[in-house]
Amino acid sequence: MKLLLLWVRRLLLAALLLLVAWHLWLLGWVLWWKWMDPGTTSFMQIRLAELQEKDPAARLKHQWVPYGKISIHLKRAVVAAEDDTFVDHDGFDLEGIQKALEKNDKKGRVVAGGSTISQQLAKNLFLWSGSTRFEKYSRKALEVPATLMIEALWDKRRILEVYLNSVEWGNGIFGAEAAARRYFGTGAGQLAPAQAARLAVMLPNPRKYERNYSPRLAAHAARVQARMAGSEVP
Repeated sequence: MKLLLLWVRRLLLAALLLLVAWHLWLLGWVLWWKWMDPGTTSFMQIRLAELQEKDPAARLKHQWVPYGKISIHLKRAVVAAEDDTFVDHDGFDLEGIQKALEKNDKKGRVVAGGSTISQQLAKNLFLWSGSTRFEKYSRKALEVPATLMIEALWDKRRILEVYLNSVEWGNGIFGAEAAARRYFGTGAGQLAPAQAARLAVMLPNPRKYERNYSPRLAAHAARVQARMAGSEVP
């Protein structure tokens, strides 16, 4: 019995040390990316690997642009569509999460996530995509410390800058510049309000909406565009 307890303690200690090491690794990257622009993200690497399974020569379309060279309309549209309390919350929108849970319960399936821009950024930078319940819950558990570190160490301008430059906007398309050129043949800084709203409403499922921009989605884009003037951005 004593030997068993000893091994249990050792295993718990090893698990604790691994958790501390993971948090330190996470903290190091968050500090580095506060000043240095990420060349890629965990999610971008996953998508590239998927594309290269079908075509070894496949490459992602991605070009970093500074915050000041991204259209104000796109910033407002993304905040209006994805996270309208972005500038006020500390990484988590508890009211939004509650509303999403109620909506999902009413529909009997997951139709809303309630994740903030900060949470989505943490997932894209560090974590992985997965469809099983275990993968989803484990990802959420690891998403929390990453989100807290980002919110504590970065300002809102940096969070939105990195998000807009790393979020997926179609099959192999990442970031505002690649998206603007793919869908409108212009740079991220020249996007008009209607174009920005269209890009913003694609974010929940960009690969689907790239192929099928339905009248329902167009109506949602019109609603987002109507709210954009009131969207507060850093």
